[in-house]
Amino acid sequence: MRKRIIRRDTEESLKADPAWLELERLAEVEVTSEDSAHPIETALIPGFGAGWQAAEPGEQTIRLLFDEPQAVRKISIRFRVDTGGARTQEFVLSWAGRDGQPAHEIVRQQYNFSPPGVTVEVEDYSVRLDGVSVLELRIIPDISGSDACASLEQLRIA
Repeated sequence: MRKRIIRRDTEESLKADPAWLELERLAEVEVTSEDSAHPIETALIPGFGAGWQAAEPGEQTIRLLFDEPQAVRKISIRFRVDTGGARTQEFVLSWAGRDGQPAHEIVRQQYNFSPPGVTVEVEDYSVRLDGVSVLELRIIPDISGSDACASLEQLRIA
């Protein structure tokens, strides 16, 4: 699935920080589930919307398949939970080079959401990855196995 919708505020956001990769132009995205009101583009394209949400509970995967291998130096992830009770979420960020090469884990992290107090988690990583063909984000919205749905407000890559 490839989509490309260009809006005026998106173009201005990209000009404000030219270091971020234009994912809509450079990669194809795969998702295991998607709420039609919160498509993945809203998390990947600056200024496009309020973020992605899964259509069903449980572990979810977001995979970026780059058309050409990329050098990645910075990854920014922002999660937001607006509903539900307290829970511990885990995510795993990994990358792979050419087809057939094994994936390399960048980070595996758990953190607690405690609405209404703690509802946002922002992670910024400085990395030195060359030849990235696949970048994968796996989200387990609640490690205790509740019916929580995964969500992602923003993913930026430079």
